[in-house]
Amino acid sequence: MKFPISEQIRGVHFPPISEVREWAASYQPTAGRDLIDLCQAVPDYPPAPELAVYLQGIVADPLTSKYSPDEGLPEVREAVCARYERIYDARISPRQLCLTIGASQAFWLAMTTLCRAGDEVIVPLPCYFDHPMALDILGIRPVYAPFDEATGGVVSLAVLERLITPRTRAILLVTPSNPTGVVTPPELIRGLHGLASRRGIALVLDETYADFIPGMPHDLFTSPRWGDHFVQIMSFGKTYALTGYRAGLLAASETFIHHALKAQDTMAVCQPRITQQAIRYGVEYLDGWVDANRQMMTRRHDRFREEFAAPGNPFRLVTSGTFFAWVRHPFTGRTGREVARRLVQEAGLLCLPGEVFGPGLADYLRLAFGNIREETIPVAVARFREFPTGSHGAGSPAP
Repeated sequence: MKFPISEQIRGVHFPPISEVREWAASYQPTAGRDLIDLCQAVPDYPPAPELAVYLQGIVADPLTSKYSPDEGLPEVREAVCARYERIYDARISPRQLCLTIGASQAFWLAMTTLCRAGDEVIVPLPCYFDHPMALDILGIRPVYAPFDEATGGVVSLAVLERLITPRTRAILLVTPSNPTGVVTPPELIRGLHGLASRRGIALVLDETYADFIPGMPHDLFTSPRWGDHFVQIMSFGKTYALTGYRAGLLAASETFIHHALKAQDTMAVCQPRITQQAIRYGVEYLDGWVDANRQMMTRRHDRFREEFAAPGNPFRLVTSGTFFAWVRHPFTGRTGREVARRLVQEAGLLCLPGEVFGPGLADYLRLAFGNIREETIPVAVARFREFPTGSHGAGSPAP
């Protein structure tokens, strides 16, 4: 007898990064052609040295291995609130925060608190693939807003409003976008919040990469009633180069957090104390370090755009941001998966196919250049420029 597996989870695609890394395992590097990883958006630099020293000093503390309150240590949440006041001019209290096992768990908490099976969430394309995977597992229907290449994927209020139905529970937006890098303008975020408020639904913002853009991302937190119809998902994993620590956060109204803690307690209980202490140190002492890395990533992005968008590249840059580029490949009739696999085998380039970011996106690739150094960017771009296109164009045999 076969082991019973839920039909619902059988229909969810395998994690794309795991799939692509299986392709990479078979790559045989040649002289001067090591694999260049443009797949996963992970900072290539380590945590701040002073943070590493601090964490070494607290590992031996017996409290570090204990549970904390489900929502996180009060002193850590107070320190996070102080940083929100600096960055967002926020009116926020520790009771409006829940520390989570990465932004992915914060997303699950938000969706399980907002929705039940059969509800709908509006998801602009292209979207971060983990979000529809989670929605599908939960029995929540993602309603996709189409990608408009002319705007670089910046959403339209009118289009989103037309997608709202009686079953809609939320509009979900990632800004800066994963996979495109596009930053949603503050005035548009304000308009989205107004739309959500008028229609009695939630605006859920995933701001995992917000610390890599200058200035205040939006002004929603300045309102005394910001928690009405607004939920924020945040991660400090990219901010402080702590991706393996799973340093996420959910910000919402006190009432929302109160109910989300029911799921938190059954799912993870609490964020590990060592992660909480890493976050506390970061928000209290590393603003300058974070800003220096933001500027470095901006230089990498500028260098990438300059190299990639120069004439003669058969791959077309559609839009990009601090960590990501959204690229149209030149192979008519070929899927992103076919092209991405060829890029591994023939060019030593590892990237993600567009179709994993939503339906109708097989003409695209996502490049994550946040984890390659500036001096590697021209080498990577040269491989795209030199990639043979003649024998695998429209009507040619699949590779």
